[in-house]
Amino acid sequence: MKKQTLVDLFEVSVNQFCDNTFLMEKIGTEWQQTSFAETREAVYKLGAGLIALGVKKGETIALLSEGRNAWIISELAMFYAGAINVPLSIKLEESNDLLFRLTHSDASYIFLSANQLPKIRKIKEQLPKIKKFIILDEIPEYEDREIPVKSVSQEGEVYLATHKEEFLKIGQSLENDDPATITYTSGTTADPKGVILTHRNYTANVEQSLTLMDIPSSFRTLIILPLDHCFAHVVGFYIFMKKGASVATVQVGKSPMDTLKNIPTNIQEVKPDLLLSVPALAKNFRKSIENNIRKQGKAIEFLFNFALKTAYCYNRDGWNKGKKGTIVLKPLLSFFDKILFSKVRLAMGGNLKFFIGGGALLDRDLQDFYYAIGIPMFQGYGLSEATPVISSNSPALHKFGTSGQLVKPLDIKIIDTDGNTLPDGEKGELIIRGENVMKGYWKNDIATQETIKNGWLHTGDMGYMDKDGFLVILGRFKSLLIGSDGEKYSPEGIEEAIVSQSPYIDQIMLYNNQNAYTVALIVPNKENLRRKLHLKWETPDASKEAIQLILDSINIFRKHGHLAGKFPERWLPTTFAILAEPFSEQNQMINSTMKMVRGKIEKHHADRIQKLYTIEGKNIFNEDNLKAIK
Repeated sequence: MKKQTLVDLFEVSVNQFCDNTFLMEKIGTEWQQTSFAETREAVYKLGAGLIALGVKKGETIALLSEGRNAWIISELAMFYAGAINVPLSIKLEESNDLLFRLTHSDASYIFLSANQLPKIRKIKEQLPKIKKFIILDEIPEYEDREIPVKSVSQEGEVYLATHKEEFLKIGQSLENDDPATITYTSGTTADPKGVILTHRNYTANVEQSLTLMDIPSSFRTLIILPLDHCFAHVVGFYIFMKKGASVATVQVGKSPMDTLKNIPTNIQEVKPDLLLSVPALAKNFRKSIENNIRKQGKAIEFLFNFALKTAYCYNRDGWNKGKKGTIVLKPLLSFFDKILFSKVRLAMGGNLKFFIGGGALLDRDLQDFYYAIGIPMFQGYGLSEATPVISSNSPALHKFGTSGQLVKPLDIKIIDTDGNTLPDGEKGELIIRGENVMKGYWKNDIATQETIKNGWLHTGDMGYMDKDGFLVILGRFKSLLIGSDGEKYSPEGIEEAIVSQSPYIDQIMLYNNQNAYTVALIVPNKENLRRKLHLKWETPDASKEAIQLILDSINIFRKHGHLAGKFPERWLPTTFAILAEPFSEQNQMINSTMKMVRGKIEKHHADRIQKLYTIEGKNIFNEDNLKAIK
């Protein structure tokens, strides 16, 4: 087999696109552009500096930083030094979470930003094996074992003057099966697992992904997702690297909130052709658009909603738009696009062609919305253990409600609980086999053997292949609602629909484990409730009215509601618990791809769930809910 490591991919791209802009970063008020050739020069210096520091081939080096040029350069430099990157989420706040990953991964060095340094300093004494803490920003004072990245690069420049050939041989000696990264997934009850992704896992998944869509070298993207996740790795910058296109990162603020606030401005400045997203971000973008429309008055809001309905009718399922007589709507839709939708697109930079949505499920309503305004969100599916892309919709071929066509080459089976292969159209567990399947879990052979059997990766996701060759994902096997009669149902579609339809519900998790009825844990949107109730908010009856608004949001899916019949009523929540604290990465109830970690949520709120199956809990106006809603 031909050697195709990430070092090989980078070298080919630099030679082919040396003068093209690869990296874009805003420093102060100016966007700085770094060419492929300039990036390689920076990578060589830093990689050689690591060798000069004493880094050995096969050592693990952690990386804890916000997205920036230095993040990408640091990872590539590690590869040239023969090291393995352990990318860490900046949303890890608890010392124990960081300590476990740094210790378990056997990290010898760590790159980190000034913003993340305080977290590491708290646990520094418990990390005796880490030889150097390499700081990506200039700081006033360096403590023991801390050094500036600039000094490492300077040492590298000196080293290259006499050892360049020796240095380059290290990166060239890497093989396809050598680990590139160890990415930790959030554990539900046990410790997090470190997914080992090899160099060939990455380069294979880049090649596979490009069988679904092409990226012109003129394209730009702004990476708004965390760089520690492999979705941002593969689709965010390695595909763009291979195609000679440009990658910008969000301007880093003094705090995570400052960085988030920079996203809309950076989108306007970069004018990306393509953005990566996840369902949570897609919802936030939509709410922002709708809020801006609402501010322009009731007439504009009415016109916008009418335009959306017209677009929904014309677009149908995407691939069949304009069919069955709806072609007559095209002139009207062109008019609405000119006076309304084109203005919305300007707020997203004006060049945005489409989003790629990661995660297994994206509510159909969201897909309809983005397609209508002329920025389709093409749903994809993947998981870290598959590097991650398994399937995606694309501009050339898409079908709403599905996760798109499979990447090629890739073997797939849908199996039942006994391991028997099911025909197309029948739902079961999705298992895959291909060069993108991980090497295994770091120092966890048992988990590896449970997940990869005879070369097949058992995804733990339930789905089926439809008659047109599109993959439909229904949800996680382990998250299924199970009725008292043993019937099973996936909750994700209901949860997505409730959140997207209700301005009063930010997060919801359904639960039923062989009980008489389904219940829900709900994180309310208190700001919208306060706005709706206005002057009543401070009155004694406000809590009950707010809870009633939440119930009304759910009842639209029941008999006589305008969305009745969308889901079987038995799986809609009979009662619910209002939570005072949202699910977040900080409390480990959301993972890095913004998916709920159900096991942890269930364990943390076990008492509230149990209470929902009592007479008191079945009453939604119970004391716990009244207290939590304000």
